[in-house]
Amino acid sequence: MAETIGAASSLSLGERMVRMQGYQGLRSVGFAAMPRPVRALPSPCSSSSSVVTAVSTPVKPDPTQVKRSKVEIFKEHSNFLRYPLKEELETEAANINEAATQLIKFHGSYQQTNRDERSVKSYQFMLRTKNPSGKVPNRLYLVMDDLADEFGIGTLRLTTRQTFQLHGIMKSNLKTVLGTIIRNMGSTLGACGDLNRNVLAPAAPLMRKDYLFAQETADNIAMLLSPQSGSYYDIWVDGEKIMSAEPPEVVKARNDNSNGTNFPDSPEPIYGTQFLPRKFKIAVTVPTDNSVDILTNDVGVVVVSDADGEPQGFNIYVGGGMGRTHKMEATFPRLGDQLGYVPKEDILYAIKAIVVTQREHGRRDDRRYSRMKYLISDWGIDKFRGTVERYYGKKFEPFRELPEWEFKSYLGWHEQGDGAMFCGLHVDNGRIGSRMKKTLREIIEKYNLSVRITPNQNLILCDIRPTWRRPITTALAQAGLLHPRYVDPLNITAMACPALPLCPLAIAEAERGIPDILKRVRAVFDKVGLKYSESVVIRVTGCPNGCARPYMAELGLVGDGPNSYQIWLGGTPNQMRLAETFMNKVKLHDLETVLEPLFYNWKIKRLRRESFGDFSMRIGFEKLRDLVEKWEGPAEARPRFGLKLFSDKETYEAMSEIAQTQNKTAHQLAMEVIRSYVASNKLAPESE
Repeated sequence: MAETIGAASSLSLGERMVRMQGYQGLRSVGFAAMPRPVRALPSPCSSSSSVVTAVSTPVKPDPTQVKRSKVEIFKEHSNFLRYPLKEELETEAANINEAATQLIKFHGSYQQTNRDERSVKSYQFMLRTKNPSGKVPNRLYLVMDDLADEFGIGTLRLTTRQTFQLHGIMKSNLKTVLGTIIRNMGSTLGACGDLNRNVLAPAAPLMRKDYLFAQETADNIAMLLSPQSGSYYDIWVDGEKIMSAEPPEVVKARNDNSNGTNFPDSPEPIYGTQFLPRKFKIAVTVPTDNSVDILTNDVGVVVVSDADGEPQGFNIYVGGGMGRTHKMEATFPRLGDQLGYVPKEDILYAIKAIVVTQREHGRRDDRRYSRMKYLISDWGIDKFRGTVERYYGKKFEPFRELPEWEFKSYLGWHEQGDGAMFCGLHVDNGRIGSRMKKTLREIIEKYNLSVRITPNQNLILCDIRPTWRRPITTALAQAGLLHPRYVDPLNITAMACPALPLCPLAIAEAERGIPDILKRVRAVFDKVGLKYSESVVIRVTGCPNGCARPYMAELGLVGDGPNSYQIWLGGTPNQMRLAETFMNKVKLHDLETVLEPLFYNWKIKRLRRESFGDFSMRIGFEKLRDLVEKWEGPAEARPRFGLKLFSDKETYEAMSEIAQTQNKTAHQLAMEVIRSYVASNKLAPESE
């Protein structure tokens, strides 16, 4: 690495300029008006490392010399995300114009239409909150619950990035809703748009040094990369600054310009007028805990502790991302590469250097290729690391060895470590409504609980006294929020994006379709003789953008047409390997013809404890396609437990008739009834 740095330092400025095709960040090919390079001052993050030459302080390019996407022009002319959004919000129209539609994303909102209503465009807005580590104070949860009823569609949606989404907000109510969120310990600033999104971290409220440090780091990174111009407060609360105090280390890292990272005297010292080329996602976690899908983020940060459990620093991954476009092989999902290790006091400077590298060099001409993963894929990790080190002001240390990763859901009852307990609740597809919503509000309000949202669209109730466990368990079970042992294992790890009818990018169902898909998969499991306790990770999205991270699933369904899906196989239960495309254009009604031979052969040909994803990769897709093509049905499977659920034909026929209305077998419905009964009468199950 020293040779790389030394070689870069000896080159002329012209030779050190990175040359990519088309527009590149804030630097264009052939851009001549470059300021002279500056010499780095001693880095505030460490005095022990060698000083390296910094790149020059960035300036805004001449827009006539570069090709830029339309969104780049909107950002430049917006006066730091104000114009024409503020003006458009004041019109009588139900919608806002194209430029304002792009700008409002930075404020945490998307303009949408209900695609089920084809005769007329019914404009509405989705709001997304920003909750680092998924933390939601009691007061904010209750306010969000109220807003969903008064101004939304009556439901709260938990997202795969640990935030809330409110759907169905009318333009005339936006300022009221956003102002209410801001004044009640919440924010939507930066939840969408071309900047750092919500920072993930394990949601479990464990009183362990590494978990607490990971969550604190997520909070600090979120503050460091939050927009600073004040436009958010100008528009939504008439300039009233409702902000909590920032730690001094965050302020110091943001203001530091010793390595030429900042725009001097700008309201946005890190982002400038153009912000980032595209969305930017960061996750922080601890070793073994991959509840955050660490490798799918632009930046993945892992706490490294000493033998006594004291955090010492961080391993950093870079270059993950899920989005792609059908039939465009140049777009692809990608997992993060190992960048290096930094001591704990340097993490904010290292993160800032990575962000600035993407700001300066990420493509801004074609948004399909603007994510940082494409920059790293084009450059290679060594060149990327060398550029980041010039903004960082020092070299990265070697990556520290890590143990095996595992997916942790934190469902069920657990001790926090401070005398209190927490309870993780499975929420199908993150949608909280009806009786579940009412019961959760009653519990959270009565016991004054804070909550956490998980990256798997579930909810954790925190700070529960042990004496409250029994009444809370009873209330939850009566509302259908069962202990995880009574939830179908397929549902526990499944995820889906909202898709139709509100997402403009969706080309197939996801959230509305996955309940039926999971029931059909369970029926296939029963047919081929797989046990109820066995499961595979299933994720469904309505388009290839990958919001529910389907490319990490053992079985991913990606919408590629109306009622049609591209099938991806080969992910792992701990989300550490990319799946690969297995089949295209599989019609929804033909799903069993593909899944039956796959699951049957997994059952009879797998190695000991071999997951479905590992089996798929070991056998190979060519062989699996051949098995699907020649499939004639499984051998007759014998009943597993020898249980006779129905003692008379009349009961069976009545149950079967009810089950058909729910697209289930009589046996499946009977088992659900039994499990629900057991759950509601077993008031205080053991911790898991």
